[in-house]
Amino acid sequence: MQKMAELLGLGDECGEGTSGAPTLAGSCLADNRLNLDVYPDGCRRFLQLFKEQQGEVVQVEFLRLSSNDCLLDTTLGSLPHLKHLKSLVLKGGHARDEFGSYQHGSLTSLPPDFGNLSCLTHLDLSFNRLSTLPSCILHLPSLCVLLVSHNSLVTLPEDFGHLSKLTFFSAMKNQLKDLPQSIGELSMLQNLDLSENALELLPEQIGNLHNCTELDLSGNRLLSIPDSLANLKSLRRLHLHSNLLVTVPASLASLPNLSRLDLQNNCLRAIPAEIQTLPFVHIRGNPLGETEPSLQAGNYISSTRRLKRLSLASGEGSFTVTSGGCSVVLACGIRFYFPPGAASDPLRIHFRSLTPDPQWVKLRHHDVLLSRVLELQPHGVQFKQEVQIWMPYIPPQTPHQHEVVVRTFSEQSWSDLKTRVKQKRKSKKCVAHCCVLHFSWFLVVSRLVQNECKVPVEGTLLFSSVDPNIKVIFPPGVTKEPRSVKLQVLPVSAEEIQEITASAGCRASPLLYLSQDSTVDFLKPVRIQLPLPPGVTGLNLDQSRLHILHGDLEGQTWNDITSEVVLEFTHLYAVFEVTHFSWYWLWYTTKTYIGGIAKKVYERLRLYQVNFIALQRKKDPEQVLLQCVPKHKVDPVLKKLQDRYRGPEPSDMVEMFEGEQFFAAFERGISIDTDRPDCVDGRLSFIFYSHLKNMKEIYVTSPVDRKGQAVKGQVSFYRGAVPDSIPEDASRRRKGPDSLWLATLPIKLPQLKPRWDENPGPLYGFSFPPLNLGNAETGYLTQANLLSIARRVGADWQSIGLNLGLTYQQIERIGYNNREDLNKQILDMLFSWAQQNSEDPGCVNKLIAAMKESGRQDIADEVEAIIELGRQKYSESIRRVGLEQESSTEDSAIAM
Repeated sequence: MQKMAELLGLGDECGEGTSGAPTLAGSCLADNRLNLDVYPDGCRRFLQLFKEQQGEVVQVEFLRLSSNDCLLDTTLGSLPHLKHLKSLVLKGGHARDEFGSYQHGSLTSLPPDFGNLSCLTHLDLSFNRLSTLPSCILHLPSLCVLLVSHNSLVTLPEDFGHLSKLTFFSAMKNQLKDLPQSIGELSMLQNLDLSENALELLPEQIGNLHNCTELDLSGNRLLSIPDSLANLKSLRRLHLHSNLLVTVPASLASLPNLSRLDLQNNCLRAIPAEIQTLPFVHIRGNPLGETEPSLQAGNYISSTRRLKRLSLASGEGSFTVTSGGCSVVLACGIRFYFPPGAASDPLRIHFRSLTPDPQWVKLRHHDVLLSRVLELQPHGVQFKQEVQIWMPYIPPQTPHQHEVVVRTFSEQSWSDLKTRVKQKRKSKKCVAHCCVLHFSWFLVVSRLVQNECKVPVEGTLLFSSVDPNIKVIFPPGVTKEPRSVKLQVLPVSAEEIQEITASAGCRASPLLYLSQDSTVDFLKPVRIQLPLPPGVTGLNLDQSRLHILHGDLEGQTWNDITSEVVLEFTHLYAVFEVTHFSWYWLWYTTKTYIGGIAKKVYERLRLYQVNFIALQRKKDPEQVLLQCVPKHKVDPVLKKLQDRYRGPEPSDMVEMFEGEQFFAAFERGISIDTDRPDCVDGRLSFIFYSHLKNMKEIYVTSPVDRKGQAVKGQVSFYRGAVPDSIPEDASRRRKGPDSLWLATLPIKLPQLKPRWDENPGPLYGFSFPPLNLGNAETGYLTQANLLSIARRVGADWQSIGLNLGLTYQQIERIGYNNREDLNKQILDMLFSWAQQNSEDPGCVNKLIAAMKESGRQDIADEVEAIIELGRQKYSESIRRVGLEQESSTEDSAIAM
């Protein structure tokens, strides 16, 4: 190691250091320790050492580097070669911004072979940008100390317990919402710091940390702690201050080694006497002895036990709220909490789940729809206290770039509500939570992460939380009146740019979008800082290749404004000034017509690559499943369906926009019921939403006589109405009959087999009185409708019968009486149930629910379509005789 000490003066010898800079030899090397985090170019020095004297460098056991170093990513690739490394520090916080705040490092991941450092016992990754814990860390067999504080971790991996030798773990100042159950497997853990996160619940398994001496859970959102904490017999210090605790278990008083219990600044109104008398308990800042105030919306968990609870079954569409409040759970998973006093008089709430219609569900650029539309009535009723709503949603594919919000319609426009998201522990389903004072339409969307601030006369600074290297500086005097400013960033990878432009020489910064609530330009120029495109630094920058592009609000026009602004450069950033807001994009290329290239790339970034599938049910080929599936989901979807369906390979890949309409047309001897509400000019209508199921299962027939031959038909997919927000060029390219076609897949209906009781009559020998199930307002299911349904039931008839409420003995008797004929078994079951329930006004909803429970969504959809058609005809007949009440102003506005 003496040789290394001689080599570490290389910065000055090469002439690259300043004359006053200390040499590395005396200041950073001691025995086998290499401390390079104190130098702004520490990674450069490490790489040069590794290149010239690799044999000596790989013997290092203790290494410190700054993750604020611009060459960190390059350096990471060399670290797995240091097989003797015992301690590694890759911390940020070594640089400050102009306001004096520490800057987080650039570390977001680690190379996969990092897990080969078998000697590593100490790892410090604090002050970085980790959103997930790198999986390679779980393969470090000797790791004892792990620090990941001041990052952006939302969760820990489920197999976190594999770090069996861990004795110290700090994840302070992250965004953790829950903990994996495997944390209880860290049997050697002595110190656990999870302070200043977003934890709401703790797993019972945390009580298995028998060697833990200090546990810090302060600054979270805990309402309670598990009784299993009383099993931590080695615990000396327990920090629970600054939570939302309403209770603590008395069993904590029995911990034999406890010397500090901090319960300050919680919501404790009473503390067990066993705990309160302990000399080392700190309880300041709690409302001890105070009476509980009137319930507010935020006190949901502590108050629902005393409230009326309603769990609604499938088919129910309303419930009543009284002044006493209630909690409600719908069959689809949506939950409500009405606090006492929210409604003064009994109020009937009506709800329904709607398929999004792009004509009035307007998505903004890069928005992704994550749920169906929830309509709550009566519209406009003002509640006296906020009502809480939990809406399940499908998690987005790019959580780091996007944030989930609940969007509501009011006063003729859509607006975003303050939203909290949570993942359920058992089901892993995601829910979005919001509070409202009136009812309307609600849906869950994923939008680009939005940072906003109020700009005062004195000026301010606005950062992007997606990429903190992007910032906007407002100087003093920039505005006369305070105004709100919003900032959104869309990261674009170098791979995407290269794929779309087919040019390795094109590079671009993240997309920056700025907006404000004022139509007046700023009084002074606003200073914008953007990172240079990947691979470009102030050292290798060719200014003739750098372009600043300004896009209009719709991204249809991109103008090169490089010559109109003054560009300043640092080693990593480009800085320029503007007076009005829109899209800004930094490009580095030799291309001349850069505006057209940027427009093409921006359009492609909004497109999804999809495939179409058309499958037929194995038991009944007349049941056809159609679905439009994003490319990355095709294989798992087909694997899930392969046991029940068969069909051709998926179509070739096509591209579609979020919210784009398309149609499915059955051709060459295949036909469908054109009275369906979703049928337009003989074609099935679909709306593509990337995260929703763009699927329909329908019953097809053929006018061709199938007794002598099979029918080889097809289903073709065509584009429909283009969403308003689609670029003009893209819309123009999609006009004309040829450009509307997307794909065609074959459909084959097999030859019909002759039956021994050919032509036995319309009911196969059965005679039943006329039936009208339902009521006039919603529409009836007639005998003809039941016959159509019976033809599709097939071998599932017994399961359906049991779910309809028929007894097992009835099912056995029907099967025995008609043992020679499946059709008669189905008819006997269906019409027997219909006669028993003909007077029940809710029998149609029961039929729909039974079909869904039996896995026959296709039949449930057909029944719902029949009912919807009946409802429409009933409304038209009422309208013709002038009996329909006037719609509310808001309803009329929506209809328009």
